[in-house]
Amino acid sequence: MTATPPPFDPELAAALEVLAESLPSSFTLDGIAELRQGLALLDLPEESLSREGFFEVEDRAVPGPRGAPDISLLICRPAGSGGGRPVIYHTHGGGMILGNNRIGVDLVLDWARELDAVVVSVEYRLAPEHPHPAPVEDVYAGLLWTAEHAKEIGGDPERIVIAGASAGGGLTAALALLARDRGGPRPLGQMLMCPMLDDRNDTPSAHQMAGLGVWDRASNETGWTALLGGLRGGPDVSPYASPARAEDLSGLPPALLDVGSAETFRDETVAYASRIWQAGGVAELHVWAGGFHGYEGFAPQAAVSQATVGARLAWLRRLLGE
Repeated sequence: MTATPPPFDPELAAALEVLAESLPSSFTLDGIAELRQGLALLDLPEESLSREGFFEVEDRAVPGPRGAPDISLLICRPAGSGGGRPVIYHTHGGGMILGNNRIGVDLVLDWARELDAVVVSVEYRLAPEHPHPAPVEDVYAGLLWTAEHAKEIGGDPERIVIAGASAGGGLTAALALLARDRGGPRPLGQMLMCPMLDDRNDTPSAHQMAGLGVWDRASNETGWTALLGGLRGGPDVSPYASPARAEDLSGLPPALLDVGSAETFRDETVAYASRIWQAGGVAELHVWAGGFHGYEGFAPQAAVSQATVGARLAWLRRLLGE
């Protein structure tokens, strides 16, 4: 018998009621095209990206993985002279099936304005049309370009922080593993926000939150099946697809992990942080009481949302020595 789910924070519960009128808790493969059309309407306009001229905004096509198409990077750098700035390399969410390099970047731009940092947001090929390893290889190719050209865009190649939420959080964790194992660029830190880490989709929180909130167990099965097909949940899944499968979490950049207590990804996030500590690594974990998936974006004025965003910025300041 599934245990009673933890309650939603009262402010977030009110926001979720409104959200439920337009956004179902479960998504299916058949509904991907319609979802993508709806999400395209949420793209940030150019003036919002520039933050009233604070950032110079550029879309740049750069080489993708060998034998694959170019990838698109959204580059937002503080206007004016100067270089050597921190770089936040952002990977968007969307369950592996949705989104582009503008989704979720508004939160990242808020940090970057505070920290005088460059933002590079990568667009990757989406499943099911492009299953694993296409998404993570695109994200890795974008990191290679960013590290090699950091000075050109006003950044410091030694101060690149990789960050992502939801599927982007899972891809960010996979990126840290891939960069370690290939001897690629070493990020200064990794920010894993409500990350999608485990294709097995069988934790207590996944069962507890079935049919509740945003991105429940059924949606999670949709996303992982799109990425992995028949391999999902089986013995032969790569850790670069599903980072929870990694046997060795040593030698990774310092990590910030955060998650809501009332969402599918709670337990896999807690387990991943624990395993980083067990491997002798550095991780900071926040489990925000009553948070549903993506609450800080859907209900930014809620007290718990503001605390979450504040904790992320504080971690970045410490990491960067600001």
